Amino acid sequence: MRLLFLVLFVLVGLIQYPLWLGKGGWFKVWDLQRQVAEQRETNEGLRARNAALEAEVRDLEGGSGAIEERARGELGMMRDGEVFVHILPQNTQPPANAATLATDAAATRPATPARASAPAAKPPATRAAAPAAPKPATPASGSTTRH
Repeated sequence: MRLLFLVLFVLVGLIQYPLWLGKGGWFKVWDLQRQVAEQRETNEGLRARNAALEAEVRDLEGGSGAIEERARGELGMMRDGEVFVHILPQNTQPPANAATLATDAAATRPATPARASAPAAKPPATRAAAPAAPKPATPASGSTTRH
C-alpha cells in the first residue's frame, strides 16, 4: 500500500510539473500577462505622444502662431522693435561680458531701411546699473544670409 501511494504521488508530481514549470506553464503565463500589461502602458503613452505630435503638425500647417512660437523659443528670434529681457534666477551672477555683448549687438545690428512715411525710431535708453543680456540678431526682412 505504501508503495502504491508513493507511485501515485510521483505520478501526480510528474503530471503537475508541466502545468507549473513547463513550456506553457502557469509561471510562463503570468510572466507573459505582466509583459502584455507593460506593453499596453507603453502603447498608451506612445498614443498620447502621437496625438500631441499630430496636433502640433496641424498647428504648424494651419497657422503662423505656432511657427512664430518656435522661432522665438528655439531660434531666439524676435520682431523689430521688441526688447529682449532676460531675468536671471535669484543669487545668480550675470555674465562678465554682458555689457560688452549688449554694446556689440547694438553696434552690429543691421540697419533696416526706413519708410518715407514712418518716423525714424529712437534707440532704447540703456541703464548702466543693470547689465543687459545679449540680444539675438534677427535677419532684416527681405534679406537672406548664406553660409
